[in-house]
Amino acid sequence: FEDLSLQMIEHYLGDILRETGRLAFSGGGALNVKLNQKIIARADVKELFVQPASGDAGTAVGAAGYVSVQRGVPIEKMAHVFLGPAYSNEDVLAACARHPEKPQGQRLRDVAQEVAALLVAGNPVAWFQGRMEFGPRALGGRSILGCPSVAGVADRINAQIKFRERWRPFCPSMLDTVGPQMLGSDHPAPFMTFTFKVVEGWQERVPEVVHEDGSSRAQVLQREFNPRYYDLMLELEKLTGNGVVLNTSLNRRGEAMICSPTDALNMFFGSDLEYLVMEDMLVVKAGSSASTSEDSPAG
Repeated sequence: FEDLSLQMIEHYLGDILRETGRLAFSGGGALNVKLNQKIIARADVKELFVQPASGDAGTAVGAAGYVSVQRGVPIEKMAHVFLGPAYSNEDVLAACARHPEKPQGQRLRDVAQEVAALLVAGNPVAWFQGRMEFGPRALGGRSILGCPSVAGVADRINAQIKFRERWRPFCPSMLDTVGPQMLGSDHPAPFMTFTFKVVEGWQERVPEVVHEDGSSRAQVLQREFNPRYYDLMLELEKLTGNGVVLNTSLNRRGEAMICSPTDALNMFFGSDLEYLVMEDMLVVKAGSSASTSEDSPAG
């Protein structure tokens, strides 16, 4: 598939690529991150744009784009995926009050700083912030996070909730200041639609997000699109020297990604995860090792 796709790109688009250096790619095949890595490696490709909801869901974007062009309305480049529902602290508290498990919780004074400390201590954290992502990738709105320099954190996430084969890699999100250093490339990568060969020194620094072949399917984040997630990675950089976080989708195996606070609570109590952060609220389970005397019934 990869070889045939590259041959077709050369046959049909080679002259245009050599003239413009830019390629937009969509459809289910565009989620083949190894193919995309090979496209970027072409000397004549300066920028590859992969629509982050490539596949059936993305036809909504195509339909809207078609109508816009027909009406003469310029289409802006898709810069982020945070297009879904958002929930307030009040929504979170109300969901906790209604939940039969009566979750314990406390309001965090500095979410980025306090969650970074939990991660560096080796704890996976369920992260529910802002608007939900559009498309199949968790990109810092509905994620399970880990510190990629802590040995065994990927195994711990697998044991607590994911139950996936260990050879299947977990992916990193990173600061835009880190991307060129770790990936050896300044190509934009906001949507986890490409893999990159990780620079050798970084493979030892963040081994939990590096695949067996030395590659990573990375998200390189600019602060304007998700400030709290970016600030979390800044705090991790202060604590570990690495502005990188392990990021996997907020769901149980075989289930859809979490959308609402109630969804998140149901998933949380149906797994062995110990920490759930929704907006400013840290939620833990009553009687768990994560629960402290400072925690009170949320809501």
